[in-house]
Amino acid sequence: MKKTLCALVACVAAGWAHGAALTPVQAQMREIYQELVETNTTNSAGSCTLAAQKMAKRLKQGGFKDSEMQIIIPPGGPKKGNLVARLKGDGSRKPLLLLAHIDVVEANRADWVRDPFKLIEEDGVFYARGASDDKAMAASFVANMLRYKKEKLAPKRDIIMALTCDEEMVPTEFDGAEYLFKHHRNLIDAEIALNEGGSGLLDKNDKPVRHGIQAGEKIYQSFQFEVTNPGGHSSVPRRDNAIYRLSEGLSRLGKFDFPFRLSDVTRAFYERMSTIETGQVAADMKAILQDPPDMAALERLYAISPAHNATVRTTCIATKVDAGHADNAQPQRARANINCRILPQETVAEVEATLKRVVADEQIRITRIGEGEGAPIPPLTPELMKAIEETSKQMWPGVPVIPTMSTGGTDGRFLNNGGIWTYGVSGMFAGPEGSGAHGLNEHIRVKSLYDGQEFLYRLGKRLATD
Repeated sequence: MKKTLCALVACVAAGWAHGAALTPVQAQMREIYQELVETNTTNSAGSCTLAAQKMAKRLKQGGFKDSEMQIIIPPGGPKKGNLVARLKGDGSRKPLLLLAHIDVVEANRADWVRDPFKLIEEDGVFYARGASDDKAMAASFVANMLRYKKEKLAPKRDIIMALTCDEEMVPTEFDGAEYLFKHHRNLIDAEIALNEGGSGLLDKNDKPVRHGIQAGEKIYQSFQFEVTNPGGHSSVPRRDNAIYRLSEGLSRLGKFDFPFRLSDVTRAFYERMSTIETGQVAADMKAILQDPPDMAALERLYAISPAHNATVRTTCIATKVDAGHADNAQPQRARANINCRILPQETVAEVEATLKRVVADEQIRITRIGEGEGAPIPPLTPELMKAIEETSKQMWPGVPVIPTMSTGGTDGRFLNNGGIWTYGVSGMFAGPEGSGAHGLNEHIRVKSLYDGQEFLYRLGKRLATD
């Protein structure tokens, strides 16, 4: 088993795999990271409040005053606490916000090779629930705030750190970023924010290929499809069966593609990636940038990874189906959950209208589940890009910084909607296999964790002092 897992992540540099000595900065980072990872923050059994209290204690031991920190607990959510800490600047520029969530998705011990709530280091890799999503970034921010305080950094802008809860819960009334923005904006108000959503990619030999900066994300919106019917005894079936009717509508949706659309960010992604890739892949990336785009080229990219299709289209897929009430009765009701990830240039209303047109059956009732919240795409300003590209170049010479749009969702949508431009960038690189976030045996390379911390330290310091 150990050999298989090592092969999966391609092991890593021999020094890390054999326990290279940590610097004092790295040793402190590891302590913070381990404590945060081993504090259960799942919705079912954990407590973000406890994790926030532990991180506040570390900040206080490092010189932060009580007046520089606050733990904000939303009404009705005693375990949904959020930590906000501030390092004061001279006020000549609007603050920088460092945002990370400390809650994690559920993890069943029986399904994991290792205990998901113990930090395990094997062959140069850390394994645990939250090892990458998002406790690596949260721990880095805590450790870096302590470094700035110890150095007596005198920034031009306040550096605010917000560790928040319930980012992983959809829907939830306790999302920390949303709650802080709506009820305590003064605590987190900033010009720009650094958040999850951007990462680096390693090739199969652990060589850095690209470093991502995420700007913008899709809108999360689910719909319910429902067919009702008088039903009756299964021995005298009607021709109009609720399950069949719903299935036919779902089949029509499954064969439908939403329109191809590029934004400035996704166009920049393919323009830059086409200079990194080679052969047919590079040619296909250039081909979809043409007017009109080459749809055959897009299909070839889709075959390589569904992420290509999700990058350039709204997607709506059936995720759950519930029908019938008895084995010997005709179904009186059939329902399906349709989960849509909507391009930021489009609206929920437009997608709903498209679904009705594609399903083409008035007896399939379509209703929204919640209200998806869209957000504008934050601008990739020359000042920001220069800071990120030059900091990245210091650590990974020759590795390009590539703009990306998240096909998933982050708490950045709440801030972008309110004018706090939020970008996903971490300096943490993952291999071709991914990190296992939300899945089994979530992991991050040891070197990637410490490199990411150092990158975020340098970037945060530059943005705060320039």
